[in-house]
Amino acid sequence: MICYLIRHGQDDESRRGEWSTHPLTEEGRHQAELLAAEMSPLAIGTIYSSDLCRAMQTAQILGDKLFLSPIPLPQFREVNNGDLAGMKNDLALAQYPGLFWNQLEWEENYPNGESPRQFYERIHTAWSAFTEEILSHNKDVALVTHGGVIHVICDILENKQYSNRNKHRKVDHAEVITLLYQNGVWKESE
Repeated sequence: MICYLIRHGQDDESRRGEWSTHPLTEEGRHQAELLAAEMSPLAIGTIYSSDLCRAMQTAQILGDKLFLSPIPLPQFREVNNGDLAGMKNDLALAQYPGLFWNQLEWEENYPNGESPRQFYERIHTAWSAFTEEILSHNKDVALVTHGGVIHVICDILENKQYSNRNKHRKVDHAEVITLLYQNGVWKESE
């Protein structure tokens, strides 16, 4: 069985993302269309997606190509950055100087948002439940989500200590990470 982890296409980089409701840019839609064309020959049985706009748009473009309707899963949203969600970068810098994800302490929350610990625990719980569910169906799936979510999942699979301060990999917009389930474990395909 295969699970394709997919980061959404490009969104407005002049704004703070995370729980932003802003859509894909024109470039992001183009990335999603190229992704859909590349994945169209695959035997994907179900597409799941974070319910944030940029992920759902990416999933819908893929779904249109595969004749599938994406299933929204809000538990796979990016980190909840609370008051900063969708805020223009210059305004965020003025109102919250020095407040960045990679600067938060493990238990420190974004204003009206999540801490790194809360985010990690949410994704860990969501991934455990999700994999249990999809394994019961035994068909290949795609999960369209966000860079931070993918980092948590990959750290879990690789038995690495997750930290908001250190990323073990860069995940580009519309990048696909292929996970294979064999012998009772999920592993990244090379």
